[in-house]
Amino acid sequence: MEGPQGPHNPRSVEEVFKDYRGRRAGMIKALTTDVEKFFQQCDPEKENLCLYGLPNENWEVALPAEEVPPELPEPALGINFARDGMQEKDWLSLVAVHSDAWLLAVAFYFGARFGFDKNDRKRLFQMINEQPTIFEVVTGIAKKQVREKSTATAINSSKIKSSGNMQPREFEAQTKGLKMALPLKDEDESIEEDDEQGGTLCGACGDNYGNGEFWICCDVCERWFHGKCVKITPARAEHIKQYKCPACSNKRARV
Repeated sequence: MEGPQGPHNPRSVEEVFKDYRGRRAGMIKALTTDVEKFFQQCDPEKENLCLYGLPNENWEVALPAEEVPPELPEPALGINFARDGMQEKDWLSLVAVHSDAWLLAVAFYFGARFGFDKNDRKRLFQMINEQPTIFEVVTGIAKKQVREKSTATAINSSKIKSSGNMQPREFEAQTKGLKMALPLKDEDESIEEDDEQGGTLCGACGDNYGNGEFWICCDVCERWFHGKCVKITPARAEHIKQYKCPACSNKRARV
């Protein structure tokens, strides 16, 4: 297909899932870290616009494909018209719901086109279902679910100590009050801290914590982010008194 979605035809379950994850990451980026840019591009004065997630983890706001029927399922049409008629968080949540529906439509379109059988379709859905939906990431529901699960796991495993590999932990930088996540060097730290951070989802890409990764927490919305997703390095974080993620910074700028 030529156009916003580009020519891309994954053929195996793994390839379709990779395509799904790439498009999903791009749409999450549009609705979180790039929300100011996304908001501006969704001008209600323009024609019917759609939000496209691209396989390379980027996103694009564009007109729908001209061919009828389109080669791939099309996302929700006219997302820009409701932008100024709703609270921003409600509008973003609505776009997120439609984006989830579109991602499933595209994934199972590929499944049908390339002859996935019952087991292939089941495996594809199970792989997709392990990922939080865009709606869950944008609204913070995913983070709440992970916290509840982590708390339950911590209670059941409170006597188990970490062993072997370094694990993440959360600590407060005493002089600045900035929340950061860095590798744990003490093997005797409790599993409660390990589980809480290990299950946290990045507010930008929606992925879990990776061992040894640098994370930073927004002091306004209290969501965690990979440092690389919000372009913050550990060295730069040392000089930040109070960190605000891109979404919170943009909201404050528009007030």
